[in-house]
Amino acid sequence: MENQKKKQPDNDEKLSGIERELVLQYLMDGNVPVTLTPVNEENASKEDEKIHSLASQIFPVALKPEHIKVQKNGKIHLENPPQSVIGFAGKTVRVEFYFNRVGLYFSSLVDKDKKGLYILVPESLNRIKDVEEKTDYDFSAVLFFECNNKKDINTSCIPWEHEDLFSRPVWKSIPLENQKKAKEYLEKFVEAAKAKKNAGNGIQLIPVCNYITYESEQKVQSIENRVQPLNILYVDHERIVVGSQNQNDNYEVGHEYGLKLCFSIKNSPILSRDIFVTCVVNNVYTNDDKSRKCIDFVYTTLQEEDLRYLFEKATKRLFV
Repeated sequence: MENQKKKQPDNDEKLSGIERELVLQYLMDGNVPVTLTPVNEENASKEDEKIHSLASQIFPVALKPEHIKVQKNGKIHLENPPQSVIGFAGKTVRVEFYFNRVGLYFSSLVDKDKKGLYILVPESLNRIKDVEEKTDYDFSAVLFFECNNKKDINTSCIPWEHEDLFSRPVWKSIPLENQKKAKEYLEKFVEAAKAKKNAGNGIQLIPVCNYITYESEQKVQSIENRVQPLNILYVDHERIVVGSQNQNDNYEVGHEYGLKLCFSIKNSPILSRDIFVTCVVNNVYTNDDKSRKCIDFVYTTLQEEDLRYLFEKATKRLFV
């Protein structure tokens, strides 16, 4: 336990020479994937936290451990690199990786010798800073349940940036390049829903298919596998659907949770409105590689005035 309590450097602190040697040995021992991202030459020497993409818009490339070989002098040879990395020759890149779950980075030139492309590990390495999350959402939620020790576990839920909540989902919201795969998932989910008769009108399956087929850049974070907020994909007067990329999230059909829906009300003397409900897991949808899942919660208790509010907000029709 003592080793686990070892003080980590602050966000803005560069690693010391001794720490650098530990990291270098860690890289030499192997099995460490790294990510390469091109940066502008004039900004590379400043070790800026912000990544400056090149005009050609070359995106970050993840290299598996078998593609890198690290020497004691800090030279990282890129062995049989993918074609996208070969284009980085002569350019400065930001190199990111995890060291004992802590995200680290450095900037270095991709150079060439008789063995091929290589990168030199500089004298100073840096910790990746935490990204500040937006907190002033017009709508958010908190999912909670009570453990055996009577302690509440709270999970924050925030809107997914690629869905427009409280409007009817439309198929064209799914990127064109993902629609073929999304259609395959939709057909599979609809077939299962027909058998179970538990998906309502099924409109929530559009954002579900959008989420599990959406390809987003996998960024190296300040801490590896940190639990992220759930993404709200759909909400109305009957259900809420959230998405998760957390590896250890486990939601089982039929399990009950508490839920607080939080609304920020503009142009009103009432600044906010919280709605408390209970809900059960109605369905869990996953993509083929299990990297993303969507959890469909159906409300089990809802006050009539809250039902009216959610109905009118979601459907834009009067509740009668």
